[in-house]
Amino acid sequence: MAEVQIRDVRKAYDSVEVIHGMDFTIPDGEFVVLVGPSGCGKSTLLRMIAGLEGITSGQIAIGDRVVNGVPPSERDIAMVFQNYALYPHKTVRSNMAFALRMRKMDKAEIDRRVNQAAEILGLTPYLDRYPRALSGGQRQRVAMGRAIVRDPEVFLFDEPLSNLDAKLRVQMRAEIRELHQRLKTTTVYVTHDQIEAMTMADRIVVMENGYIRQIGAPLELYDRPANRFVASFIGSPSMNLIEGTVRTGGIEAGGTLVSVPNVSELGNGRSVVFGIRPEDLILSDAGLKVTVSVVEPTGSETHVVCRMGKVDIVAVFRERHPLSPGQEIHLAPATDRVHLFDSESGERLN
Repeated sequence: MAEVQIRDVRKAYDSVEVIHGMDFTIPDGEFVVLVGPSGCGKSTLLRMIAGLEGITSGQIAIGDRVVNGVPPSERDIAMVFQNYALYPHKTVRSNMAFALRMRKMDKAEIDRRVNQAAEILGLTPYLDRYPRALSGGQRQRVAMGRAIVRDPEVFLFDEPLSNLDAKLRVQMRAEIRELHQRLKTTTVYVTHDQIEAMTMADRIVVMENGYIRQIGAPLELYDRPANRFVASFIGSPSMNLIEGTVRTGGIEAGGTLVSVPNVSELGNGRSVVFGIRPEDLILSDAGLKVTVSVVEPTGSETHVVCRMGKVDIVAVFRERHPLSPGQEIHLAPATDRVHLFDSESGERLN
């Protein structure tokens, strides 16, 4: 296991810079998830850690060794890809053992490592099968087993669950997390799915357009997003963000004054963005006046999409309220759960 240090790392293709001076440390044994929309640079950063992409400037260190010029095969990392990358003509056992044989490792040690990894991943009954005879989840386990047998200092996962169906993704999330808790190997995991990030990470690095927008524990990002982008990206359904104006005693939004503590110090008349999580809205006789557009029962809760002027607002209720499209209702936000952001910079104000 090893600490990973990213120091002012930049990446440019010709004159276009796509990674802008990233700087953070992943402590030994931590599970860190890089998350963000497609094109934000998360896979590029992962590939730079792996040595599959060169860096334009800055420094990457694994343990106490700077690896800028070190080839991938000598970085003591193991990478699990989205497409499994298994050899179709080799059995599960041969796929898992391949990298060790290339190192000319002793056969007895190879067998020990393969059998141990197969036991951990529940692959023992499938060791003599070929990839074509396995399900998607089993193939992903083989890809993980191939990484485990190498006993690397760092695991790198590049959207490994994207090709699986929804139920299997949930199962594999739990298995990867359990695997990390057992092995305690430093892990960097890339995904665009913020639910994956929330449920798996010790810490999350939220990225946008090659910049880091916030780093923190999952609930820290959820409860106190540092800016409007993180607020909108972390959470499903995402936070409601409404343009508003500071008034005495609160924020005026949609013609309604929403009570917000200690808001007067921001300056009367200041334009802000008022944010509230869907689960922090309740039905009330007063509050934001909205019109119900869509009612989505999920069983355990009901998602209600409403319209206020040109803005969509989503509320999530545990209760089964008898609501229907076209109905006018009032939604009152929990005043101690209101988030305020600067309307120009998008940075958090409260």
